[in-house]
Amino acid sequence: MRDKVVVVSGPGKVELVEQDAAELRDGTFRVQTLYSGVSAGTELSYVKGTNPYLNVNWNADLGLFQPGEASSPYPVTRLGYMQVGRVVESRTPAIPVGTIGAMTYGHRTGHVADPVAERFVPLPDDLDPVLGVYVAHMGPICANGLLHAAADLCGTDVRSLGDGVRGRRVAVVGSGVVALLTALFAKRYGAASVVVLDPTPQRREVAEALGLEALDPEADDPAVVLKTRWNHAAGDRGADVVFQCRGQAWALHLALRLLRPQGTAIDLAFYQAGADEVRLGEEFHHNGLSLRCAQIARVPRGLAPIWDRERLSAETIELLRQYGDLIRKHVVSAVVPFEEAPALLTDLAERRRQELQVVLTG
Repeated sequence: MRDKVVVVSGPGKVELVEQDAAELRDGTFRVQTLYSGVSAGTELSYVKGTNPYLNVNWNADLGLFQPGEASSPYPVTRLGYMQVGRVVESRTPAIPVGTIGAMTYGHRTGHVADPVAERFVPLPDDLDPVLGVYVAHMGPICANGLLHAAADLCGTDVRSLGDGVRGRRVAVVGSGVVALLTALFAKRYGAASVVVLDPTPQRREVAEALGLEALDPEADDPAVVLKTRWNHAAGDRGADVVFQCRGQAWALHLALRLLRPQGTAIDLAFYQAGADEVRLGEEFHHNGLSLRCAQIARVPRGLAPIWDRERLSAETIELLRQYGDLIRKHVVSAVVPFEEAPALLTDLAERRRQELQVVLTG
């Protein structure tokens, strides 16, 4: 038995490589990949060669990037974190054959997993399995953004994912997958207003198709527009919270301009170019520094025992139950065979092809 694996062997060099399938041992199970979602941020940073792990050493003990041997040099053999697989063999009573679940094992047509060491989130029967690509990791990224907004307001006494947005004015900068799911989370949990800002007309059209308001930041100054609309008190206008979801310096600058005095920007972006001298793609992104950086490796301090990854995945499933039909229609823009992955990823990295969410299918 052999599996096909997407491998990045160098900048702009993507291959589909066949490997011998791993042996099934006692306590493990084998999945056949049904769907594998492409993350246009993290994954393309490896194809472009802009991910800091490719060039410097990440000292996990100190929480610093330092000169030295790269932490993840080429070839990159595990790319992607949005998989849905069907269990085809199992040697553990915990995971029965036939179960369909969400995992994070990278773009490959099959995988052997240890349920003690790896997450497996069973998908409910009423959920389109294509949408399951969001359940294990991407959805929790967005839910963690809302959790940081709640912690900013409530400290460790967060009872609901909506504690930081309910009844409040919310702006979302960007209109990629992270931004759109985050905006839908805010809408689901009762934000008084949710406005998405993105300069790309097609992305704004998708936001509007999802029932969200969208503004063009390159038209009328959106900070003036929203601060004129969102009045709290004399000298106190603007968004209560902004979710910054686009990894470019101008987007962060815009997010800060949209905020009311003492408001909070929750940053979910990955600044591959480092946002000039600030180098926001390095320690800022990976150490979860303030602004409030909602990097998925950490939930807010003190909340990990209650708001673990399993709970964030459960919140994602409920979001998909509510908005799944719209997300499938408007966000998932292409479903392509695994064999097309090398050309697809290089085309996306070189901007020869524009897609919102691509899903590979086995």
